[in-house]
Amino acid sequence: MSDLPVRPASPGRFISFEGIDGAGKSSHIEATADWLRSRGHEVLLTREPGGTPLAEQLRTLLLQSPMDALSETLLVFAARRDHLQARIEPALARGAWVLSDRFTDATFAYQGAGRGFDLAVLQQLETWVQQGRQPDLTVWFDLPPAVAAERRAAVRTPDRFEQQDLAFFQRVRDGYAARCAADAGRFVRIDSHQPKEAVWADLRQALEQRAW
Repeated sequence: MSDLPVRPASPGRFISFEGIDGAGKSSHIEATADWLRSRGHEVLLTREPGGTPLAEQLRTLLLQSPMDALSETLLVFAARRDHLQARIEPALARGAWVLSDRFTDATFAYQGAGRGFDLAVLQQLETWVQQGRQPDLTVWFDLPPAVAAERRAAVRTPDRFEQQDLAFFQRVRDGYAARCAADAGRFVRIDSHQPKEAVWADLRQALEQRAW
């Protein structure tokens, strides 16, 4: 697997939306999709884990069934492989803008930093599964874990990940910060501890500044 194929330039754009549960990314990904469609772009709105029938089945297992960090990681990357092949790559090839609620940075944050799983193994899986594919832009909605927990409690029953304590989510947040520092050109950090209108203004400005 050392000699990976050279990936041709894609006419579409791939944007991932990241952050700890409760950071507000899901509402803003919908607004971004509407904003792009109003400008004439085809938009594929998707999520991870999920996005295909197989990946959605794996998502259900991940969110509901107890398992160790290795099992979580393998299921996540299996779902990602199907997602890439069946939806993301075809959409990019035809020129669509792909907006994904989470991608690989979430795996490094949750399974890597949160669970303490071996980052070198994650990096190898990332190479095998993605064959060089990364988002053109990753929007990280950064929020203190305690604030995110209050938001989650107000709107939904927690799943297996959302039931974790604040220390877990602090590690996840630190994992996102590490990924952002390592690939600053791809990331935009949005302060999500602001009114929704201010968050959207920052996000729209980040999109408009891209020379696309």
